Amino acid sequence: MTFSYEQHDVVASAGPTPSQTVGPFFHYALPYDAGPRLAGAGRAGAITLSGRVLDGEGAPIPDAMVEIWQADEQGQLESVGVHGEVGADGFRNFGRCETTADGGYRFRTVKPGAVQTMDGVQQAPHVAMSVFARGLLRQVVTRVYFDDEPTANATDPLLAAVAPDRRATLTATGGDGGYRFDVRVQGVDETVFLDVFAR
Repeated sequence: MTFSYEQHDVVASAGPTPSQTVGPFFHYALPYDAGPRLAGAGRAGAITLSGRVLDGEGAPIPDAMVEIWQADEQGQLESVGVHGEVGADGFRNFGRCETTADGGYRFRTVKPGAVQTMDGVQQAPHVAMSVFARGLLRQVVTRVYFDDEPTANATDPLLAAVAPDRRATLTATGGDGGYRFDVRVQGVDETVFLDVFAR
C-alpha cells in the first residue's frame, strides 16, 4: 500500500494558534447572542435561572460555559431549534451562556413541569445542566431542582439516590422572580455531578 501527500506552502500565523496556547476557547466560538434566552420577552411566567461557577477555592471561573436543557411548563421536551431568537411568547428547550468576569451566568427561561423517566417513573421538575470549564477534561453534568417543590423532590428517583447531606448542591433557591444555583466544580460543597451514558 502506498500513500501520497501534497506539499503546501507554510503561511506565517498572525498569532498563537490553539495548539500553541492553553485554552479554553469557549468564549470565542460557542456562545451566541440568543443563547441565554430560552423564553421570549412576552412569555407569561418566565423566570430567570442564574448563579455563578466557582472553583475549589470558591473563586469565580470567568471563562466557563453553561448549557441547560429542560422541559416546558407542561413537561414537554419539543424544541423549536437552538440558535435562533425565540418569538415573543415562544420557548425552546436548550440554552447556552458564557460566564462573566465574576463567574456569573443568567438564563431567561420557564420553570419546567414534571417529566417521567423512560420507565414511567415521575420525576420532580428539574433542569439538566452541563458546565465546560478550564481544568476539566470534559464537561460536568448536573441537575437543578427547585426549593419550592418539596413534595416532588422527596419522591424524585435521582435525588433519592443522593446522600441527604449532598442534595442541597442540586437545589436552586427561589426569590425575586427567579432562582439562584451556584456550581462548585470541586472542594467544599462540591456540586453533585452525574455519570451520563447512552442507553
